Amino acid sequence: MTTPYVLALDEGTTNAKAFAIAPDGAVLASGSAPVPVSYPRSGWVEQDADAVWSAQSAAIVACLEGVEGAPEGIAISNQRESVVCWDARSGRALGPVLGWQDSRTAEFCDWLRSPEREFVVSTTTGLSLDPMFSAPKMRYLLDRVGAEASSDPRRVRIGTIDSWLVARLTGQSSYVIEAGNASRTLLLDLTTLQWSDEMCALFGVPVGRLPRVVASNADFGATRGLGLLPDGVPIVGVLGDSHAALFGHGCRTASEGKATYGTGSSVMVPSGADRSVRTGASTTLAWLTDEPTYGHEGNIVASGTAMDWTARLLGVGAGRELDELAATVEDSGGVSLVPAFTGLGAPWWDRRAVGLVSGITAGSTRGHLARAALESVAHQIADVVEALGSGELSVLHADGGATASRLLMQTQADLLGRDVVVSANAEVSALGAALMGFTRLGWDPPEPEDDDGGGGRRYRAALDDPARGAARSQWARALARSRFVPPR
Repeated sequence: MTTPYVLALDEGTTNAKAFAIAPDGAVLASGSAPVPVSYPRSGWVEQDADAVWSAQSAAIVACLEGVEGAPEGIAISNQRESVVCWDARSGRALGPVLGWQDSRTAEFCDWLRSPEREFVVSTTTGLSLDPMFSAPKMRYLLDRVGAEASSDPRRVRIGTIDSWLVARLTGQSSYVIEAGNASRTLLLDLTTLQWSDEMCALFGVPVGRLPRVVASNADFGATRGLGLLPDGVPIVGVLGDSHAALFGHGCRTASEGKATYGTGSSVMVPSGADRSVRTGASTTLAWLTDEPTYGHEGNIVASGTAMDWTARLLGVGAGRELDELAATVEDSGGVSLVPAFTGLGAPWWDRRAVGLVSGITAGSTRGHLARAALESVAHQIADVVEALGSGELSVLHADGGATASRLLMQTQADLLGRDVVVSANAEVSALGAALMGFTRLGWDPPEPEDDDGGGGRRYRAALDDPARGAARSQWARALARSRFVPPR
Protein backbone atom coordinates (compact mmCIF):
# COMPACT_ATOMS: atom_id res chain seq x y z
CA MET A 1 0.00 0.00 0.00
CA THR A 2 1.38 3.40 -1.03
CA THR A 3 2.02 5.77 1.89
CA PRO A 4 0.20 9.08 1.47
CA TYR A 5 2.36 12.18 1.72
CA VAL A 6 2.51 15.93 1.38
CA LEU A 7 5.13 17.39 -0.95
CA ALA A 8 6.75 20.15 1.13
CA LEU A 9 8.72 22.73 -0.86
CA ASP A 10 11.31 24.84 0.97
CA GLU A 11 12.53 27.68 -1.23
CA GLY A 12 15.36 29.38 0.65
CA THR A 13 17.83 32.08 -0.27
CA THR A 14 20.56 29.74 -1.50
CA ASN A 15 18.84 26.36 -1.86
CA ALA A 16 15.53 24.97 -3.08
CA LYS A 17 14.43 21.75 -1.39
CA ALA A 18 11.55 19.32 -1.63
CA PHE A 19 10.44 16.68 0.88
CA ALA A 20 7.82 13.94 0.81
CA ILE A 21 6.40 14.01 4.35
CA ALA A 22 4.14 11.24 5.63
CA PRO A 23 1.22 11.78 8.05
CA ASP A 24 3.46 10.75 10.98
CA GLY A 25 5.99 13.46 10.06
CA ALA A 26 8.53 11.03 8.58
CA VAL A 27 10.51 12.19 5.55
CA LEU A 28 10.04 9.57 2.82
CA ALA A 29 12.25 11.22 0.18
CA SER A 30 13.95 14.51 -0.54
CA GLY A 31 15.66 16.54 -3.24
CA SER A 32 17.54 19.82 -3.42
CA ALA A 33 19.19 22.20 -5.86
CA PRO A 34 21.27 25.37 -5.36
CA VAL A 35 19.87 28.81 -6.14
CA PRO A 36 22.49 31.32 -7.35
CA VAL A 37 22.67 34.76 -5.73
CA SER A 38 24.33 37.74 -7.43
CA TYR A 39 25.61 41.03 -6.05
CA PRO A 40 25.80 43.37 -9.09
CA ARG A 41 26.50 46.48 -7.00
CA SER A 42 27.20 47.33 -3.41
CA GLY A 43 24.01 46.69 -1.43
CA TRP A 44 22.26 44.98 -4.36
CA VAL A 45 21.19 41.35 -3.90
CA GLU A 46 19.50 39.66 -6.85
CA GLN A 47 18.37 36.26 -8.07
CA ASP A 48 17.11 35.10 -11.44
CA ALA A 49 13.40 34.32 -11.01
CA ASP A 50 13.49 31.59 -13.64
CA ALA A 51 16.52 30.07 -11.90
CA VAL A 52 14.52 30.00 -8.65
CA TRP A 53 11.75 28.08 -10.40
CA SER A 54 14.21 25.79 -12.20
CA ALA A 55 15.95 24.93 -8.92
CA GLN A 56 12.64 24.23 -7.22
CA SER A 57 11.55 22.06 -10.15
CA ALA A 58 14.80 20.09 -10.01
CA ALA A 59 14.31 19.52 -6.28
CA ILE A 60 10.76 18.27 -6.91
CA VAL A 61 11.91 15.84 -9.59
CA ALA A 62 14.69 14.47 -7.36
CA CYS A 63 12.29 14.04 -4.46
CA LEU A 64 9.59 12.28 -6.48
CA GLU A 65 12.13 9.75 -7.75
CA GLY A 66 12.27 8.37 -4.21
CA VAL A 67 8.56 7.95 -3.54
CA GLU A 68 5.59 6.16 -5.10
CA GLY A 69 2.43 7.89 -6.21
CA ALA A 70 1.37 11.52 -6.40
CA PRO A 71 1.24 13.73 -3.32
CA GLU A 72 -2.04 14.39 -1.54
CA GLY A 73 -1.15 18.05 -1.48
CA ILE A 74 1.66 20.58 -1.75
CA ALA A 75 2.92 22.83 1.04
CA ILE A 76 5.36 25.73 0.63
CA SER A 77 7.89 27.39 2.92
CA ASN A 78 9.60 30.36 1.31
CA GLN A 79 12.07 33.20 1.79
CA ARG A 80 9.84 36.08 2.70
CA GLU A 81 10.55 39.70 1.78
CA SER A 82 12.10 38.99 -1.64
CA VAL A 83 10.04 40.35 -4.56
CA VAL A 84 9.47 39.28 -8.17
CA CYS A 85 7.47 40.83 -11.03
CA TRP A 86 6.11 38.74 -13.90
CA ASP A 87 3.83 38.67 -16.95
CA ALA A 88 0.42 37.16 -16.15
CA ARG A 89 -0.01 35.55 -19.59
CA SER A 90 3.39 34.05 -20.25
CA GLY A 91 4.64 33.68 -16.68
CA ARG A 92 7.85 35.38 -17.84
CA ALA A 93 9.73 37.26 -15.14
CA LEU A 94 9.93 41.00 -15.83
CA GLY A 95 13.19 41.53 -14.01
CA PRO A 96 15.28 39.95 -11.28
CA VAL A 97 14.16 38.83 -7.86
CA LEU A 98 15.15 41.58 -5.44
CA GLY A 99 16.39 39.64 -2.43
CA TRP A 100 15.34 40.36 1.12
CA GLN A 101 18.91 41.51 1.86
CA ASP A 102 18.82 44.04 -0.98
CA SER A 103 19.22 47.62 0.26
CA ARG A 104 19.11 49.62 -3.01
CA THR A 105 15.92 51.35 -1.84
CA ALA A 106 17.55 52.73 1.32
CA GLU A 107 17.60 56.29 -0.06
CA PHE A 108 13.91 56.03 -0.98
CA CYS A 109 13.12 54.87 2.57
CA ASP A 110 15.20 57.75 3.99
CA TRP A 111 13.29 60.19 1.76
CA LEU A 112 9.99 58.90 3.17
CA ARG A 113 11.22 58.88 6.73
CA SER A 114 9.77 61.21 9.35
CA PRO A 115 8.69 60.59 12.94
CA GLU A 116 5.04 60.86 11.96
CA ARG A 117 5.35 58.46 9.03
CA GLU A 118 7.43 55.97 11.00
CA PHE A 119 4.74 55.94 13.69
CA VAL A 120 1.95 55.34 11.18
CA VAL A 121 3.93 52.64 9.36
CA SER A 122 4.79 50.76 12.56
CA THR A 123 1.30 50.96 14.09
CA THR A 124 -0.37 49.91 10.83
CA THR A 125 2.00 47.19 9.64
CA GLY A 126 4.05 46.24 12.73
CA LEU A 127 7.25 46.84 10.74
CA SER A 128 10.03 49.39 10.51
CA LEU A 129 10.49 51.64 7.50
CA ASP A 130 13.41 49.67 6.10
CA PRO A 131 14.51 48.49 2.63
CA MET A 132 14.52 44.87 3.80
CA PHE A 133 10.74 44.75 3.52
CA SER A 134 8.91 44.29 0.24
CA ALA A 135 7.04 47.51 -0.54
CA PRO A 136 10.06 49.66 -1.57
CA LYS A 137 11.26 46.78 -3.76
CA MET A 138 7.81 46.51 -5.35
CA ARG A 139 7.85 50.22 -6.16
CA TYR A 140 11.34 49.87 -7.67
CA LEU A 141 10.34 46.95 -9.93
CA LEU A 142 7.03 48.47 -11.02
CA ASP A 143 8.85 51.65 -12.01
CA ARG A 144 11.03 49.56 -14.33
CA VAL A 145 8.67 47.12 -16.04
CA GLY A 146 8.20 49.59 -18.91
CA ALA A 147 6.20 48.61 -21.96
CA GLU A 148 4.40 45.71 -20.35
CA ALA A 149 2.92 47.97 -17.68
CA SER A 150 1.98 50.78 -20.02
CA SER A 151 0.36 48.55 -22.63
CA ASP A 152 -1.77 46.50 -20.22
CA PRO A 153 -1.24 46.94 -16.48
CA ARG A 154 -3.37 43.85 -15.75
CA ARG A 155 -0.65 41.69 -17.29
CA VAL A 156 1.87 42.80 -14.67
CA ARG A 157 1.86 40.75 -11.51
CA ILE A 158 4.03 41.33 -8.48
CA GLY A 159 4.47 39.42 -5.27
CA THR A 160 6.69 37.62 -2.84
CA ILE A 161 8.23 34.24 -3.63
CA ASP A 162 5.16 32.32 -2.45
CA SER A 163 3.03 34.19 -5.00
CA TRP A 164 5.53 33.38 -7.73
CA LEU A 165 5.70 29.67 -6.89
CA VAL A 166 1.92 29.30 -6.60
CA ALA A 167 1.47 31.04 -9.96
CA ARG A 168 3.99 28.70 -11.63
CA LEU A 169 2.53 25.59 -10.00
CA THR A 170 -1.02 26.46 -11.07
CA GLY A 171 -0.27 27.54 -14.63
CA GLN A 172 -0.90 31.21 -13.71
CA SER A 173 -4.47 30.44 -12.59
CA SER A 174 -3.85 31.60 -8.99
CA TYR A 175 -2.67 35.08 -8.07
CA VAL A 176 -2.58 35.05 -4.27
CA ILE A 177 -0.30 35.75 -1.33
CA GLU A 178 -0.35 34.00 2.03
CA ALA A 179 -1.31 36.37 4.84
CA GLY A 180 1.89 35.89 6.87
CA ASN A 181 4.03 36.66 3.83
CA ALA A 182 1.80 39.67 3.12
CA SER A 183 2.51 40.94 6.63
CA ARG A 184 6.19 41.31 5.66
CA THR A 185 5.53 43.72 2.80
CA LEU A 186 4.84 47.00 4.70
CA LEU A 187 1.45 47.05 2.94
CA LEU A 188 -0.78 44.85 5.11
CA ASP A 189 -2.93 46.31 7.87
CA LEU A 190 -2.36 44.00 10.85
CA THR A 191 -5.83 44.77 12.20
CA THR A 192 -7.93 44.12 9.10
CA LEU A 193 -5.47 41.64 7.52
CA GLN A 194 -6.11 43.33 4.16
CA TRP A 195 -4.04 45.65 2.02
CA SER A 196 -3.85 49.14 3.48
CA ASP A 197 -4.85 51.86 1.01
CA GLU A 198 -2.77 54.34 3.04
CA MET A 199 0.39 52.22 2.91
CA CYS A 200 -0.05 51.45 -0.78
CA ALA A 201 -0.36 55.18 -1.48
CA LEU A 202 2.69 55.96 0.66
CA PHE A 203 4.93 53.50 -1.19
CA GLY A 204 3.40 54.08 -4.62
CA VAL A 205 2.19 50.49 -5.10
CA PRO A 206 -1.28 50.34 -6.72
CA VAL A 207 -3.48 48.14 -4.56
CA GLY A 208 -5.14 46.75 -7.68
CA ARG A 209 -1.82 45.27 -8.79
CA LEU A 210 -1.39 43.18 -5.66
CA PRO A 211 -2.34 39.52 -5.22
CA ARG A 212 -5.33 38.48 -3.13
CA VAL A 213 -4.51 37.86 0.55
CA VAL A 214 -5.51 34.37 1.73
CA ALA A 215 -5.17 32.26 4.90
CA SER A 216 -2.17 29.99 5.51
CA ASN A 217 -4.23 26.85 4.82
CA ALA A 218 -6.50 28.35 2.16
CA ASP A 219 -7.37 26.96 -1.25
CA PHE A 220 -4.33 28.12 -3.20
CA GLY A 221 -5.34 26.32 -6.37
CA ALA A 222 -4.04 23.11 -7.93
CA THR A 223 -1.24 22.07 -10.25
CA ARG A 224 -1.78 22.55 -13.97
CA GLY A 225 0.35 21.96 -17.03
CA LEU A 226 3.59 21.18 -15.21
CA GLY A 227 4.72 17.81 -16.52
CA LEU A 228 6.69 17.13 -13.37
CA LEU A 229 3.45 16.70 -11.37
CA PRO A 230 0.00 15.55 -12.49
CA ASP A 231 -2.74 18.14 -12.86
CA GLY A 232 -5.06 18.65 -9.92
CA VAL A 233 -2.71 18.30 -6.92
CA PRO A 234 -3.96 20.94 -4.44
CA ILE A 235 -1.69 23.46 -2.74
CA VAL A 236 -2.81 23.07 0.86
CA GLY A 237 -0.52 25.23 2.97
CA VAL A 238 1.92 28.13 2.65
CA LEU A 239 4.07 29.80 5.29
CA GLY A 240 7.04 32.15 5.26
CA ASP A 241 10.16 30.21 6.25
CA SER A 242 10.52 31.72 9.72
CA HIS A 243 6.82 31.28 10.41
CA ALA A 244 7.04 27.68 9.23
CA ALA A 245 9.96 27.04 11.59
CA LEU A 246 7.99 28.48 14.53
CA PHE A 247 5.03 26.26 13.63
CA GLY A 248 7.26 23.22 13.09
CA HIS A 249 8.95 23.65 16.49
CA GLY A 250 5.54 23.62 18.14
CA CYS A 251 6.04 27.08 19.68
CA ARG A 252 2.61 28.30 20.70
CA THR A 253 3.29 30.46 23.82
CA ALA A 254 5.73 33.23 24.76
CA SER A 255 7.75 30.79 26.88
CA GLU A 256 9.19 29.15 23.75
CA GLY A 257 10.67 31.00 20.81
CA LYS A 258 12.87 30.08 17.90
CA ALA A 259 15.93 31.34 16.08
CA THR A 260 16.66 30.37 12.50
CA TYR A 261 20.34 30.41 11.56
CA GLY A 262 20.53 30.88 7.82
CA THR A 263 22.07 33.47 5.52
CA GLY A 264 20.53 35.92 7.98
CA SER A 265 18.62 35.07 11.12
CA SER A 266 15.11 35.45 12.42
CA VAL A 267 14.21 35.36 16.09
CA MET A 268 10.49 34.97 16.74
CA VAL A 269 8.29 34.49 19.79
CA PRO A 270 4.56 33.80 19.37
CA SER A 271 2.28 36.43 20.89
CA GLY A 272 -1.17 34.98 20.23
CA ALA A 273 -3.65 37.80 19.64
CA ASP A 274 -1.19 40.46 20.86
CA ARG A 275 -0.14 42.66 17.92
CA SER A 276 1.46 45.42 20.00
CA VAL A 277 4.62 47.02 18.62
CA ARG A 278 8.01 46.47 20.31
CA THR A 279 10.77 49.03 19.87
CA GLY A 280 13.48 47.72 17.56
CA ALA A 281 11.48 44.61 16.66
CA SER A 282 8.68 43.70 14.28
CA THR A 283 5.18 42.47 14.86
CA THR A 284 4.34 39.81 12.31
CA LEU A 285 1.34 37.72 11.43
CA ALA A 286 2.85 34.30 12.05
CA TRP A 287 -0.05 32.40 10.48
CA LEU A 288 -3.73 32.75 9.76
CA THR A 289 -6.11 29.81 10.10
CA ASP A 290 -9.45 30.20 11.87
CA GLU A 291 -7.92 32.99 13.95
CA PRO A 292 -4.74 35.01 13.46
CA THR A 293 -1.62 34.17 15.46
CA TYR A 294 0.88 37.02 15.73
CA GLY A 295 4.53 36.96 16.65
CA HIS A 296 7.18 39.41 17.79
CA GLU A 297 10.27 39.12 15.66
CA GLY A 298 13.71 40.53 15.04
CA ASN A 299 15.51 40.07 11.72
CA ILE A 300 19.29 39.92 11.47
CA VAL A 301 20.73 40.69 8.07
CA ALA A 302 24.03 38.81 8.31
CA SER A 303 24.62 35.66 10.37
CA GLY A 304 25.59 32.79 8.05
CA THR A 305 26.92 35.48 5.73
CA ALA A 306 29.30 36.58 8.50
CA MET A 307 30.70 33.09 8.91
CA ASP A 308 31.00 32.59 5.15
CA TRP A 309 32.88 35.89 4.79
CA THR A 310 35.24 35.06 7.64
CA ALA A 311 35.91 31.58 6.28
CA ARG A 312 36.82 33.01 2.85
CA LEU A 313 39.09 35.60 4.47
CA LEU A 314 40.89 32.93 6.49
CA GLY A 315 41.06 30.40 3.67
CA VAL A 316 39.04 27.65 5.40
CA GLY A 317 35.73 25.94 4.82
CA ALA A 318 32.66 27.78 6.11
CA GLY A 319 31.31 24.93 8.21
CA ARG A 320 33.36 22.42 10.18
CA GLU A 321 36.75 23.96 9.36
CA LEU A 322 35.78 27.41 10.64
CA ASP A 323 34.31 25.78 13.74
CA GLU A 324 37.49 23.83 14.40
CA LEU A 325 39.61 26.95 13.97
CA ALA A 326 37.41 28.88 16.42
CA ALA A 327 37.76 26.06 18.95
CA THR A 328 41.56 26.47 19.06
CA VAL A 329 41.14 29.45 21.41
CA GLU A 330 39.25 29.85 24.67
CA ASP A 331 37.55 33.07 23.57
CA SER A 332 37.89 35.81 20.98
CA GLY A 333 40.77 37.46 22.85
CA GLY A 334 39.03 40.83 22.76
CA VAL A 335 38.44 40.69 18.98
CA SER A 336 34.94 41.64 17.80
CA LEU A 337 33.41 41.32 14.34
CA VAL A 338 30.32 43.38 13.50
CA PRO A 339 29.03 41.99 10.16
CA ALA A 340 27.17 45.12 9.03
CA PHE A 341 27.89 44.37 5.38
CA THR A 342 24.67 46.10 4.26
CA GLY A 343 23.97 47.85 7.56
CA LEU A 344 22.30 46.42 10.64
CA GLY A 345 18.82 44.96 11.01
CA ALA A 346 16.97 44.44 14.29
CA PRO A 347 17.03 45.87 16.83
CA TRP A 348 19.11 48.78 15.46
CA TRP A 349 17.75 49.21 11.91
CA ASP A 350 20.80 51.24 10.97
CA ARG A 351 21.65 50.96 7.29
CA ARG A 352 24.53 53.43 7.71
CA ALA A 353 26.40 51.06 10.02
CA VAL A 354 29.55 49.57 8.52
CA GLY A 355 31.22 46.20 8.87
CA LEU A 356 33.96 46.29 11.46
CA VAL A 357 36.68 44.18 13.05
CA SER A 358 37.98 45.70 16.29
CA GLY A 359 40.15 44.75 19.26
CA ILE A 360 42.99 43.29 17.21
CA THR A 361 46.40 43.17 18.90
CA ALA A 362 49.79 41.71 17.98
CA GLY A 363 48.68 38.58 19.81
CA SER A 364 45.48 38.09 17.81
CA THR A 365 45.33 34.91 15.74
CA ARG A 366 43.19 33.45 12.97
CA GLY A 367 41.44 31.47 15.68
CA HIS A 368 40.43 34.66 17.49
CA LEU A 369 38.86 36.07 14.33
CA ALA A 370 37.03 32.79 13.66
CA ARG A 371 35.77 32.83 17.24
CA ALA A 372 34.65 36.46 16.85
CA ALA A 373 32.62 35.49 13.76
CA LEU A 374 30.71 32.82 15.67
CA GLU A 375 30.24 35.16 18.61
CA SER A 376 28.88 37.89 16.31
CA VAL A 377 25.98 35.63 15.38
CA ALA A 378 25.21 34.76 19.00
CA HIS A 379 25.46 38.40 20.13
CA GLN A 380 23.04 39.54 17.44
CA ILE A 381 20.52 36.89 18.50
CA ALA A 382 20.92 37.98 22.13
CA ASP A 383 20.35 41.63 21.12
CA VAL A 384 17.04 40.70 19.51
CA VAL A 385 15.88 38.55 22.44
CA GLU A 386 16.53 41.53 24.74
CA ALA A 387 14.61 43.87 22.39
CA LEU A 388 11.64 41.49 22.34
CA GLY A 389 11.38 41.92 26.10
CA SER A 390 10.98 38.17 26.35
CA GLY A 391 10.95 37.80 30.11
CA GLU A 392 8.74 34.72 29.77
CA LEU A 393 11.13 33.05 27.34
CA SER A 394 12.74 29.99 28.93
CA VAL A 395 13.77 28.00 25.85
CA LEU A 396 15.05 29.09 22.46
CA HIS A 397 14.58 26.48 19.74
CA ALA A 398 17.22 26.62 17.03
CA ASP A 399 17.17 25.53 13.40
CA GLY A 400 19.18 26.11 10.26
CA GLY A 401 22.53 24.95 8.95
CA ALA A 402 24.70 26.74 11.53
CA THR A 403 23.11 24.73 14.37
CA ALA A 404 25.55 21.97 13.41
CA SER A 405 28.17 24.03 15.25
CA ARG A 406 28.14 22.87 18.86
CA LEU A 407 30.47 25.73 19.73
CA LEU A 408 28.05 28.31 18.32
CA MET A 409 25.07 26.77 20.10
CA GLN A 410 26.90 26.65 23.44
CA THR A 411 28.01 30.25 22.92
CA GLN A 412 24.40 31.17 22.22
CA ALA A 413 23.18 29.60 25.47
CA ASP A 414 26.01 31.31 27.38
CA LEU A 415 25.23 34.78 26.02
CA LEU A 416 21.47 34.38 26.46
CA GLY A 417 21.56 32.79 29.88
CA ARG A 418 18.80 30.48 28.63
CA ASP A 419 18.56 26.93 27.31
CA VAL A 420 19.02 26.51 23.56
CA VAL A 421 17.47 23.40 22.02
CA VAL A 422 18.46 22.20 18.55
CA SER A 423 15.81 20.13 16.84
CA ALA A 424 16.54 16.60 15.75
CA ASN A 425 14.71 17.53 12.53
CA ALA A 426 17.09 19.55 10.39
CA GLU A 427 14.29 20.61 8.02
CA VAL A 428 11.89 22.12 10.49
CA SER A 429 10.67 24.84 8.07
CA ALA A 430 9.56 22.23 5.54
CA LEU A 431 7.96 20.24 8.36
CA GLY A 432 6.12 23.32 9.59
CA ALA A 433 4.71 24.01 6.12
CA ALA A 434 3.66 20.36 5.81
CA LEU A 435 1.95 20.48 9.22
CA MET A 436 0.01 23.54 8.09
CA GLY A 437 -1.02 21.56 5.02
CA PHE A 438 -2.18 18.73 7.28
CA THR A 439 -4.77 21.08 8.80
CA ARG A 440 -6.25 21.58 5.34
CA LEU A 441 -6.25 17.86 4.55
CA GLY A 442 -7.79 16.95 7.91
CA TRP A 443 -4.75 14.88 8.98
CA ASP A 444 -3.99 14.66 12.68
CA PRO A 445 -0.62 16.24 13.50
CA PRO A 446 2.14 13.88 14.66
CA GLU A 447 3.20 13.88 18.29
CA PRO A 448 5.53 16.81 19.06
CA GLU A 449 9.21 15.99 18.98
CA ASP A 450 10.98 15.67 22.33
CA ASP A 451 14.03 17.75 21.49
CA ASP A 452 15.76 16.94 24.76
CA GLY A 453 15.52 13.19 24.43
CA GLY A 454 14.40 12.40 20.93
CA GLY A 455 17.59 13.10 19.05
CA GLY A 456 17.76 16.84 19.64
CA ARG A 457 20.44 18.62 21.64
CA ARG A 458 19.98 20.92 24.63
CA TYR A 459 22.63 23.47 25.58
CA ARG A 460 22.58 25.07 29.04
CA ALA A 461 24.32 28.32 29.93
CA ALA A 462 27.77 27.79 31.47
CA LEU A 463 28.88 31.46 31.83
CA ASP A 464 28.30 33.23 35.12
CA ASP A 465 26.66 36.64 35.13
CA PRO A 466 29.90 38.71 35.40
CA ALA A 467 31.51 36.89 32.46
CA ARG A 468 28.31 37.21 30.41
CA GLY A 469 28.14 40.92 31.23
CA ALA A 470 31.76 41.47 30.20
CA ALA A 471 31.24 39.70 26.86
CA ARG A 472 28.09 41.67 26.14
CA SER A 473 29.83 44.95 27.02
CA GLN A 474 32.66 44.18 24.60
CA TRP A 475 30.08 43.58 21.87
CA ALA A 476 28.23 46.82 22.73
CA ARG A 477 31.45 48.81 22.31
CA ALA A 478 32.10 47.23 18.91
CA LEU A 479 28.53 48.02 17.84
CA ALA A 480 28.99 51.65 18.84
CA ARG A 481 32.12 51.88 16.67
CA SER A 482 30.26 50.27 13.75
CA ARG A 483 27.45 52.82 14.00
CA PHE A 484 29.64 55.89 14.49
CA VAL A 485 29.10 58.50 11.77
CA PRO A 486 32.02 60.96 11.68
CA PRO A 487 31.27 64.63 11.12
CA ARG A 488 31.56 65.86 7.54
